[in-house]
Amino acid sequence: MKVLRPKFDANGLVPVIVQDAKNLRVPMLAYANEEAYLLTLKTGLATFWSRSRGKIWVKGEESGNLMPMVGLPLIDCDGDALIYFVMPAGPACHTNQETCFYRSVSSVDKAQFPSEKEALEVMEAEVCI
Repeated sequence: MKVLRPKFDANGLVPVIVQDAKNLRVPMLAYANEEAYLLTLKTGLATFWSRSRGKIWVKGEESGNLMPMVGLPLIDCDGDALIYFVMPAGPACHTNQETCFYRSVSSVDKAQFPSEKEALEVMEAEVCI
């Protein structure tokens, strides 16, 4: 069996989508360098590289909201992104929200987006071509 290793970018990082193994929600997105990735595999705890603090970071080490891994990470077809399936011990976000993705992009001018009807018409036209 071939062992797949992530391709780290020019900064030595790979994006990691964190997915709750129970409900399949995405609590967060973070980055791992090779050391954080290997620590995740070794300890079974989601571990990342903090770009703002410039250091290794075990998710939940300060709050107690650890994220134990469930199984091995998934790697995408290009090898440049990972998914960690976890069992969160509490909220993922520093704002105490369950997920960091709790806001919608509501400040964007909705007029610049097609309506649902217009989007469906474009999709149908593309399928018929």
